[in-house]
Amino acid sequence: MKIKTLTINAIVAALYVVVTLVVAPFGFTNIQFRLSEMFNHLIVFDKKYFFGIVVGVFIANIFSPLGGYDLIFGVGQSVISLGILILLNKFVADVKVRMLLTTLVFSVTSVLVAWELALVLDYPFLYTWLTVAISEFIVLAVGAPIMYYINKRIDFKKIIN
Repeated sequence: MKIKTLTINAIVAALYVVVTLVVAPFGFTNIQFRLSEMFNHLIVFDKKYFFGIVVGVFIANIFSPLGGYDLIFGVGQSVISLGILILLNKFVADVKVRMLLTTLVFSVTSVLVAWELALVLDYPFLYTWLTVAISEFIVLAVGAPIMYYINKRIDFKKIIN
């Protein structure tokens, strides 16, 4: 991995952690408005962002009140979702469609976070999945145009390569 790619991923990870901790009370429960999830859209522009996103999730989840469970389930959800998206992105060229797929994949795979909350906090599973999925969908749907327009200014693909 090039130093430039490593540096950009470190910046992404740091931004993910900072944004998560700023809204921490709203990022670790069954209604998760974790604004940093909008960084998941970086995978749309280049698969090299995978490591920055995953490391950011890992570090942010160290501060989770759910402890080690969040390191397994939360990071697991990110790894699985990003992996699915890397595969799907091979077949989809349109950036807006990729962003829609990112929003949908992360919303559906939030089942892992719901499972975690059901195990740890004894929340009702299906209701929790619904609330986490809706929260994830809203954050990613709102984040998509933001990331799209930031990309118009700074070109995420060019930055990481």
